[in-house]
Formats: sequence, C-alpha cells, structure tokens
Amino acid sequence: MNIEIVEKNYDVGARLQGLIEKKVGKLEKYFGKGANCKVVCKKEGNMFKLEISISAKNCFFRSEVIGENMYNNLDIALPKLEKQIIKFKEKRKDFKIPDVVSDLLFLEELPEEEGPSKISKRKSFSLDPITEEDAIFMLEAIDHDFYVFLNAETGKINILYRRKNGEYGLIEVNK
Repeated sequence: MNIEIVEKNYDVGARLQGLIEKKVGKLEKYFGKGANCKVVCKKEGNMFKLEISISAKNCFFRSEVIGENMYNNLDIALPKLEKQIIKFKEKRKDFKIPDVVSDLLFLEELPEEEGPSKISKRKSFSLDPITEEDAIFMLEAIDHDFYVFLNAETGKINILYRRKNGEYGLIEVNK
C-alpha cells in the first residue's frame, strides 16, 4: 500500500510517521499493494485533526478524528476504517458492483481558490453508470450523507441521500 503523509500546521516527526506506516500498513491485507492511502495530520487551535483516506479498485474509505492527541486519533481512526472495509467486503457479496466503477471514487483534490470565495474545498470524481442498488451500497460503504452517480438505467445524474428517518431519497438531475 502506498502511504502518503501530509502535514498541515503540524510536524509529524519520525516516531509518529513510523507508527502511522506500521498501523496503516496492516490494512494492506484487505487491498494488496494496489491501494493508496493519504494521511493528513493538522493542528487546528489546540486540537489535532487526523484524516485517513484509502482508495483502491472500486472503493474509497475515509475516517476523520479530532482530538487532543494525534496518537489517540490514530488509534480511534483505524478501527473506524477497518469497520468500513469489513462492512464493504461483506455487503459486496450481496451486491454486484460493476467493474466500470473507477479505481478512485474521488480522483483528485483541486487546489483551494484564493480570494473571497466561500468554497473552501473542491473535489473531482468520475461518474460511471451504476444501478440505484449499487449506489445505496456505495453510500453505506463510504459512510457519507449523499452519493452522486450516473444512473445506468436512466442515463441521468442522480444524487442519493440518507433521510433523517433512515430511508433514502433520490434526486434526478435534468439537463
């Protein structure tokens, strides 16, 4: 697994870097060598934020923890990721995920724009055609509130979201 460590207003240091590589490296058993992992360590005020993103063929996993200690954040984030991965592997048996889904759900992070813009982060991702059932599966696997996909049945861009009552909503985007 390729592990990239990014420091933002925080110095990781050799000890923490070794620990991150060792502990995150244990997740390689689920992916093999083809996975990419990005670990972002940043200090915000007197709190420490750790973000771990893993992308591999047909899947994307992410965990974010804010706490008083980066070492504790690592110990909290990794079980979250492992739980997501195991859930994904188990559910994948029930759903047929097509091979056309891109290797990376989020292909690249675009640089933040300068100026008075209120957009603080931009992401770009590919839209490969999948069914609504597969979109539900992917929404649950990445543990986000919404999932954007190209509906294989209608050819339209759809946004699947989780409602407060636990059910799902679907928005179709017309051109």
